[in-house]
Amino acid sequence: MSNKENYISPFSTRYASPEMQYAFSEANKFRTWRKLWIALAKAEQKLGLDITDEQIAELEAHADDVNFEEAEAREKIVRHDVMSHVYAYGLQCPKAAGIIHLGATSCYVGDNTDVIILCQASEIVLKKAAQVVKNLSEFALEYKDMPCLAYTHLQPAQLTTVGKRATLWMYELIQDIENLEYQLSRLKLLGSKGTTGTQASFMELFEGDEDKIREMEALIAAEMGFDACVPVSGQTYSRKVDAYFLSVLSGFAQSAHKFATDLRLLQSFEEVEEPFEKKQIGSSAMPYKRNPMRSERMCALARYVIADSVNPAFTASTQWFERTLDDSANRRISVSEAFLAVDAILNIYINVTGGLVVYDKVVRRRVMEKLPFMATENIMMMSVKKGGNRQELHELLREHSHAAAYRVRMEGGQNDLIDRIAADPAFPVTKEEIEAELDPALYVGRAPSQTVEFVETVAKPVIERCYAGDVATELKV
Repeated sequence: MSNKENYISPFSTRYASPEMQYAFSEANKFRTWRKLWIALAKAEQKLGLDITDEQIAELEAHADDVNFEEAEAREKIVRHDVMSHVYAYGLQCPKAAGIIHLGATSCYVGDNTDVIILCQASEIVLKKAAQVVKNLSEFALEYKDMPCLAYTHLQPAQLTTVGKRATLWMYELIQDIENLEYQLSRLKLLGSKGTTGTQASFMELFEGDEDKIREMEALIAAEMGFDACVPVSGQTYSRKVDAYFLSVLSGFAQSAHKFATDLRLLQSFEEVEEPFEKKQIGSSAMPYKRNPMRSERMCALARYVIADSVNPAFTASTQWFERTLDDSANRRISVSEAFLAVDAILNIYINVTGGLVVYDKVVRRRVMEKLPFMATENIMMMSVKKGGNRQELHELLREHSHAAAYRVRMEGGQNDLIDRIAADPAFPVTKEEIEAELDPALYVGRAPSQTVEFVETVAKPVIERCYAGDVATELKV
């Protein structure tokens, strides 16, 4: 049967990056198992068990060249993945075969590896999210002064600027970055706790010396780059950890969905557009179309992550006593694919924010169509200062505004509100004085300065902390 006749995950063929795929690969997993076995052997040797330097050197010599075929063949016989790899490692390391996995249970390699992969995958997410923040920071500063329509209830409201709106997208993403950094800061290895978390097997190995067992875990944690192991556990680390991380990933998906939805709306208004390549086809039936397909894909993948984030919550809540195995099959899919999907989302997010197109003339035209309505309060105040009656003027402005809106919507005419007000003798102002109030920059408030302040005080520290150089994000499709 050819590969075309087998199901292959779209995350592998279309969406996720090679580095995120490697994080959850078999190669990374089993190489990490071997590193953990080496860390265990080194700790046990240091604490007095009969393990030689020669045995440890043999283990280290074969840490990366996993003999997969032997392990797979053995698993078909014994139906146990950990013992199959202990056996395969022992074939390569005959002198050390007897001390591999000494005193440990399967979760020593399985769960500790999962924790390590959580770290590796999270670092990829942080790096890519920081790239998005960098892209949006540059965009925000470039367009900090460009007035545009703002919306409440998807109805035109007071003006903002194109750059200020980008700070809203950034701020949501930065909160996700900070949440992920927090989860990483409190993440600990499982350590080597034994079948029910009591470390009974190590009490036997170290003849009841609890200090040595505590030191063994500290040594393993240090060897693997962690500050500590969890203080207590059953056989596994608490499945709430997975729930915490996928909740954060859901946050990334929510933020990306919000950005992509806003961009889809802006592209519909013809104000801002995602990159559109020269040979790109928008529709098989309508050649003129320029569909926001990248933003749409972001939304599609984001919905998947948001739904997937419920999985670990159910798993965590249904673990019986010290452990059950109904978590395993679910976690193999839900955790890895959540990271793969967020990776794909961020790849697109980087690509889109690195090539946003702003149609400034359209932005201004749409502002000027609505600005007369927004200027009515200023016109009323100016008229009151010249002796007008506020209540009377308010009613007249309401009537003129509705009439001008009717003309635009029902008759297809131009907005003639300014002409109507200028022609009304109740308003002691000239048309020139009114038109002087139609500078969009007068209606954006602190948007430009807010943008600069946000980039300097909020976005820049995140970029400095997490940005690791431009990420290559050539999209496969």
